[in-house]
Amino acid sequence: MTEKETHLLIVEDEEALREAYAEGLSDRGYTVTQVETGEQALVKLREFAFDVVVTDLKLPGAADGTQVVKAAVERYPKILVIVMTAHEAAFPEVKKAVETMPNGKGTFLTKPFLFEHLVHVLSKELATQNEIDDLRRQVNERYQFGNLVGCSRVMRNLVDLLRTVAPTNSTVLITGETGTGKELAARAIHQNSPRHAHRFVAINCGAIPETLLEAELFGHVRGAFTGAIESRPGRIEQAQKGTLFLDEISTMSPALQGKLLRVLQERELERIGDTRQIKIDVRVVAATNSDLTQRVANGDFREDLFYRLNVIPVTLPPLRDRREDIPLLTEHFLQRIGRELVPPRPQVKPTQEARQQLSAYHWPGNVRQLENVIERALTLNQGRSQIEIGDLPQEIQAAPNSLENFQVTVPDDGLDFSLRIHDIERQIIRQALEKSGGNKRRAADLLKLKRTTLIEKMKRLHA
Repeated sequence: MTEKETHLLIVEDEEALREAYAEGLSDRGYTVTQVETGEQALVKLREFAFDVVVTDLKLPGAADGTQVVKAAVERYPKILVIVMTAHEAAFPEVKKAVETMPNGKGTFLTKPFLFEHLVHVLSKELATQNEIDDLRRQVNERYQFGNLVGCSRVMRNLVDLLRTVAPTNSTVLITGETGTGKELAARAIHQNSPRHAHRFVAINCGAIPETLLEAELFGHVRGAFTGAIESRPGRIEQAQKGTLFLDEISTMSPALQGKLLRVLQERELERIGDTRQIKIDVRVVAATNSDLTQRVANGDFREDLFYRLNVIPVTLPPLRDRREDIPLLTEHFLQRIGRELVPPRPQVKPTQEARQQLSAYHWPGNVRQLENVIERALTLNQGRSQIEIGDLPQEIQAAPNSLENFQVTVPDDGLDFSLRIHDIERQIIRQALEKSGGNKRRAADLLKLKRTTLIEKMKRLHA
């Protein structure tokens, strides 16, 4: 069930069945309107924005369930549609209309079915839809800085730091495991700085052979070496008045480290083969997945360059230390990748079971691995409106996921205790609602709570 009042339209020509549905759903907190024909349903849909339509497919008169579904979806793209029929396969046009709905999901119930099954489907689909809407709101309004998404304490602290650092000219050194989003952080700094109107120039120092990296960084003049048929500015010059991002800075050779240090100190450079000094105005953001302190101790990295780069140190946490962010990141990638598909499918969502497995996995490849998993699932799920457990890689399907075996690892910089406890409470409440078919009184009994206490917790936790 939802926090707000849920308005439901039932379209069923069998009076006894219709009234039984209406009475039972009203007892469970829904605001129900019931009509007998498709024509009456079309009138009601023009008059009021219902949250849910439950319609029989075969109806008397000129308008059957096909017209009801199409009118509902066209007028209210996010409406939840449940179609009752004993002839699902005979109505492919309705099935297509339901499956391509912008909210991503409609449901068929094959007659005959138990009333409790209808209640279960309603409760589950509305709960999932409300959670997705809440995640979208959080992603779009509150928990995003550039493309860095997160609501965990460690990410909130990180974003606060980046917001403070971005308007300055200070050099930043970003550290973190592979896949944690170091370049995204660098781009966020640039986009929120006074330099955002100029270029953000990135170079991966580990991906370019040492013999070519110097020319890539500093540029060269015509004839400086074999193959230098014309003068060419380097990446540092290209970033003039903007931001230069040096990824995998730890792989740079000692000789190049010395030249880079001079550029940072003097704010000028020489192209290869030239004696002319070129003044530069560039902000430098460097990144590494190595422990530069240890590399300095080992003599592999210049100490003076380390201190020149490490003016503002920024550390990106691994995904396993901020599991609270996995639902937000999942929704972010589903929207972004879904929009890029042909045809676009930005409204696909994971089932509750798939969400739980995604949150349970330890993600050695961090955010980049999660992004790849979502892209794989969207590509291979054959156009379905939901990502199911079977769409996930085997290692994620096999990840231990049990509240009874729930373990929390406290990272070195701590965790948000209240947020983590709320997450556990939310999971328990959803399991109880699942077992009770959405009946709050029964769910409260299962949890040994008063019904009013359960309702208050559901509102507080968005469960």
